[in-house]
Amino acid sequence: MLKLKAQNSSAFRILMWAVISAAFIGPGTVTTAAKAGAEYRLELAWALLFSVLACYTLQEASARLYWISGKELGTAIIQSPYFKRQRYFISLWIFGAIILGSAAYEAGNLMGAVAGLELLGIENPRLLVSALALGALLLLMIPSLQLVSSLMAALVIGMGLLFAGGALVLFASSPAKHYTGPYLGFPVGSELLILGLIGTTVVPYNLFLGSGLSRHNRSLPEMRLGLALAIGLGGVISLAILWIGSLTQLPFSFQSLANSLVPLLGKQSGFILGLGLFAAGFSSSITAPLASAITARSLFGNHEEGKWQGNGLNFRLVWAGVLLSGWIFGMSGLKPIPVIILAQALNGLLLPFISIFLWIIVNDARLVKKTGLNRASQNWALGLVVWATIVLGLFNAGKALDRAIESAFMQHSLAFATILLLASALSLILLRFILKIRRESLESI
Repeated sequence: MLKLKAQNSSAFRILMWAVISAAFIGPGTVTTAAKAGAEYRLELAWALLFSVLACYTLQEASARLYWISGKELGTAIIQSPYFKRQRYFISLWIFGAIILGSAAYEAGNLMGAVAGLELLGIENPRLLVSALALGALLLLMIPSLQLVSSLMAALVIGMGLLFAGGALVLFASSPAKHYTGPYLGFPVGSELLILGLIGTTVVPYNLFLGSGLSRHNRSLPEMRLGLALAIGLGGVISLAILWIGSLTQLPFSFQSLANSLVPLLGKQSGFILGLGLFAAGFSSSITAPLASAITARSLFGNHEEGKWQGNGLNFRLVWAGVLLSGWIFGMSGLKPIPVIILAQALNGLLLPFISIFLWIIVNDARLVKKTGLNRASQNWALGLVVWATIVLGLFNAGKALDRAIESAFMQHSLAFATILLLASALSLILLRFILKIRRESLESI
């Protein structure tokens, strides 16, 4: 009885949101933030701060959607009258994109955790990948979300202590060095890292995960507090990693990062980085398959509902498939850093589409009722996030096209100005469409 009360307490329900920070603080965050610090010092800190604010804006909208309507994000998308004709295509597209992104993340999670163990002096990568995958499998078999959430919270708090503590020691040893600017910039060649910083913080599948987790909260303030604490802690950890990375010698690698810290942190630098990297990889290797299964349930769970519950066959097949794909990539012997950076960029390209779907839904009174509709301030914030993700997505697509046709157009300021104008035009068209949806839905209820 006491255990049941503890599980249902407000403190526990707030703590449960640590799953969100555990999901985006993985090896991808460590790699991307540290690499950004190593190559550009603190110039890209603005991108990380924006990512944290964007993460909260999107996660709050997704969680509010379920709390008001009782529908998870995927369910709301396919039930929206505006996507009625395309619902099957949209369902398959989202499912495929999320699974592909999760598989890429899972590979990076396992390989990143292995890289952390190697920094601790534990070798034999293939055996370690298999052991980590088996550990994740056993934890995912546990039917209690409360127990898994508690483990994730412990790992995230541990990571926070390791990385934030290391950053504080670095600052105390040489404070002036870390206050040399600039703090705001868009350096040439930094586009992929900026997209990666956003992709590693605002993870698309986390929006579906957050929508599913909100069913355990009893009030909007409780949900918002839990999200703010979880995402805020994740932001502090990410900024600490960026700061630590600013001391790293190029070319960047996990070993070069550890070596750069030896003069300031001593021989324990490898232990701190290795343990933090392992915790980040192992926690995310659990949340990525779990989030994929929750996404699939929200899209297809109306059919054979029993099979999509936490212990259901379909639910387990999805997370097992993501875990298996990560294990296969991990056994391939690929170098972890390029795989991790690529996973962040791919998810950064997916993000605009999911953000647009969410923006439309939270302005449809037929789905979220009058009480759940976005306020004007929330629409401006969400619109800014959508605009920024469109800008970065178009910029990355342009760079890829440049490489394909051996052009240098994207290096000119005209290219960036064109993208800004195009993203602004698309955002204004979307805003007009969303205001129309809002007006029509209010008139129909």
